[in-house]
Amino acid sequence: MLRRLALTAAASFAVLSAAPSALAATAPLPLSLPLPVPVLQGDDARNTELTVTVSGSGDRAADGVYELKCSPAGGNHPVAKQACDRLTELAKPADGTADPFRPVPSDAMCTQQFGGSATARITGTWQGQRVDASFDRTNGCEIARWNNLRPVLPNVR
Repeated sequence: MLRRLALTAAASFAVLSAAPSALAATAPLPLSLPLPVPVLQGDDARNTELTVTVSGSGDRAADGVYELKCSPAGGNHPVAKQACDRLTELAKPADGTADPFRPVPSDAMCTQQFGGSATARITGTWQGQRVDASFDRTNGCEIARWNNLRPVLPNVR
């Protein structure tokens, strides 16, 4: 398999190397117009605007509806800068994990522990992707999922 791939790559390179000289004998190609280049501001510049709704945490300061905008950090989220920094970290995970808003798989084996009655819902856009995710603390997997999003979600016990 590897040998076939190497031979195919070598043959393709040979064909492509010969192509420019054949094209040079014909008329010159017209210059193309420049394409607009999007201006990105940091890693999370692809439209991060979230609404975070927290209830049942047992902490009046944590419960509520918060708007979070990133790049630049803003909104009425109590720790907007730290929350945006965390979302930027999650956008390019070192361990290869995927979307932090994805629900726990239905076949996951989770510890049967109760982390409290806090619930949260996050809606909006993260890294240009639509988000509509619900969170609770009803078992070990859900608690870990919640904790992974701190400080976007509050630290509750």
